[in-house]
Amino acid sequence: MRRAQIGPFPRWPWVCTRCRANYSSVAAATPSPSVARTGKKGKKDLPDAPARTRFAPSPTGYLHLGSLRTALFNYLLAKRTGGQFLLRIEDTDQKRTIPGAEQRLCEDLQWAGLQWDEGPIVGGPYGPYRQSERTAIYRSHAHDLISSGHAYRCFCTPERLDTLARHRNQAGLPPGYDRTCADISAEESEERAARGEAHVVRLKAEGYPMFEDLVYGKTGQNKPSNKLDYIDRVYDDPILLKSDGHPTYHLANVVDDHLMKITHVIRGTEWMPSTPMHLALYNAFNWTPPRFGHVPLLVEKSGQKLSKRNADIDISFFRDKQGIFPATLVNFAALLGWSHSQKSDVLSLEELEQIFNLKITRGNTVVAFEKLWFLQKAHAQRFAASRGPAFDDMVNKVSDVVRNSCSTEQLEPILQTRPLTEYISPLLRADAKSYTTAQEFVTRNETFFTSTLNRPPYAPAAGAEKNTIPLSALHTAAAAFCLVPEPHWNADTHRANISSYDGASASVTSSDSSPSSSSPEAGADPEAQAKARVAADKAFKKELYHYLRWALSAGNPGPGIPETMEILGRVESVRRLDEARKLTASQEAGYDASGLFPGNRRPKDVNPEGDKSWMGSLAPR
Repeated sequence: MRRAQIGPFPRWPWVCTRCRANYSSVAAATPSPSVARTGKKGKKDLPDAPARTRFAPSPTGYLHLGSLRTALFNYLLAKRTGGQFLLRIEDTDQKRTIPGAEQRLCEDLQWAGLQWDEGPIVGGPYGPYRQSERTAIYRSHAHDLISSGHAYRCFCTPERLDTLARHRNQAGLPPGYDRTCADISAEESEERAARGEAHVVRLKAEGYPMFEDLVYGKTGQNKPSNKLDYIDRVYDDPILLKSDGHPTYHLANVVDDHLMKITHVIRGTEWMPSTPMHLALYNAFNWTPPRFGHVPLLVEKSGQKLSKRNADIDISFFRDKQGIFPATLVNFAALLGWSHSQKSDVLSLEELEQIFNLKITRGNTVVAFEKLWFLQKAHAQRFAASRGPAFDDMVNKVSDVVRNSCSTEQLEPILQTRPLTEYISPLLRADAKSYTTAQEFVTRNETFFTSTLNRPPYAPAAGAEKNTIPLSALHTAAAAFCLVPEPHWNADTHRANISSYDGASASVTSSDSSPSSSSPEAGADPEAQAKARVAADKAFKKELYHYLRWALSAGNPGPGIPETMEILGRVESVRRLDEARKLTASQEAGYDASGLFPGNRRPKDVNPEGDKSWMGSLAPR
């Protein structure tokens, strides 16, 4: 069969629609030069050549979690292959454009670390990168399609189209256009357009081909362009140019991707039904299409589409209201529908750039925000270990919260001469594993920002009832730790002192003052004696840590005891331990309120008169 030449592109003479559809399918199935490599068992690898990808948001809204993920996957594919990542603003829908939305989109992408190689602000060789500035380009290409016979002007009034649609709807038939204007001669069409008669430009679709999706494989409906029913023959001839001269999304998208030399398009599955139409446009232009990959929909645990209630509306919710790190949100977004072979899910943007591939999962992706907070704590630990700019930002945010919630008079006795940031920095490093937000961190560690502790009445640690450690022994140990001079007051010294303290000798059995099987002195067997001492030392250390946390932090969770003593400093630590000793004076050495040891037995080595000489620097003046 020979092809008729009409304009710069060849055109088929009349052929049955099934043959046309088959031809389009074959043309679309022809692989582009940058086809993804396929390994064993169809495993998707990476393109053979550098990929040029793009993110093309509309300023009719702000960047949300789903669009951030789309931008991220395109960015990572470009970086992984040594290609380029473009930003294009699709602002043809001026009526719905939100003032300031474009600026917000750019700021949010930059906050997340997704800096584009070409696009607004930075420019590039294929600009302009705003569709509102490219209207003449789209009109020119629409006219090229008219000249080649692949498109035509449609002068049907809205009233006629509405009547046709209602007629078909009442008959229970699918919508479509009857190509009334397709038979208008080129001369008449040009003349009517020149007179200013309102019209649109429609694609004369020759079938919507199937395509090889990077995620879902071969897909599409392979449907012909016409629909034959008992009323009329109708066609899926989409509008390319609206009556106001502005392009529809489909024309602008295809023209821009071709002219900007985009090789790969990763977008949401909501665009999958439009892809065959876009391929039909590529065929009409005789252009090689990019490779398409569609990422799954984000859904709640119930299976419903992620809603505004679950923060799928604006990145500022995560950044400003929840205080999520950029690294955390990018890491979280990357794991939504993508799998990797690393040992840990905690990945920086730089690490993602090095390992990203096209192993994108099929089907909807459930968003579990518990994972977001796990990653937030993990990245907080990374920042604390590196002590870089991200950690400095954490310190500043926590400092701001403290300044807003604590008075200068409240902080001065604790800080002494230290700047607030220098006080908070070691606290963050010590408790980074629990960091979620600056506000929650300050709330969790509130005892570090006040000299007034609301301690509950002291009670032994859980499970210590059978081997109660007298408070006199705990007081003695605390006093010994306070003898450390200022130059050596650090976590390493305290850790070593606590570890080497002889807890076995300090332990006293509550049920009986005589040797027993649980006492370090019990039994003649050296091995049993050694085991008993280890057990006694372990029990004492457990109770000692419990007591010190109660004394220093009112029992609240937080950094380890050695770190807590270093952060508070010698003056404040000694003051708190002295305060705790006074609060438990009536219980000292295991005495109850009546002054008797449990079981009405007094320990042989305890002076009931309360000799305080052992307290060293804690002794009352």
